[in-house]
Amino acid sequence: MSSLYDFEAQSIGGQPVRLDQYRGKPLLIVNTASACGFTPQFGGLEKLHQTYGHRGLVVLGFPCNQFGRQDPGSNAEIATFCQRNYGVSFPMMSKVDVNGAEAHPLYQWLSAEAPGLLGSKAIKWNFTKFLVGKDGRVIKRYAPQDAPEKLAKDIEEALG
Repeated sequence: MSSLYDFEAQSIGGQPVRLDQYRGKPLLIVNTASACGFTPQFGGLEKLHQTYGHRGLVVLGFPCNQFGRQDPGSNAEIATFCQRNYGVSFPMMSKVDVNGAEAHPLYQWLSAEAPGLLGSKAIKWNFTKFLVGKDGRVIKRYAPQDAPEKLAKDIEEALG
């Protein structure tokens, strides 16, 4: 796999999502959780979606329950939580693993393309973010504590 466009995911509603539909648009891909100290970042992610979506930015949320079991609900429960508490209108995908043998192929690729601190490929926690350029290649990986609003400059550059 050489770019984001080679992958497919599943929407939180269970429909297949071919990522090549986002060709030519920058994406911010985030592994999320509903009961994490970083969960309020949903608000900042939604603000990025509202601010830059009309210019082409796509925010994709991937719920994950691998860190402290902080997203144990069903996909339907997660979708309701995100919409009710944070007004999330950006696309949310079905719950995935981001590490280990069962990691979603997209996350295996993202981690290899943009290793973390000291070259680690593992995702360390919820709300790790990847900015992918219009060409489908990873631009940058961000730590969970990097607030969404701090990514605005990089998003502006990715938008061109």
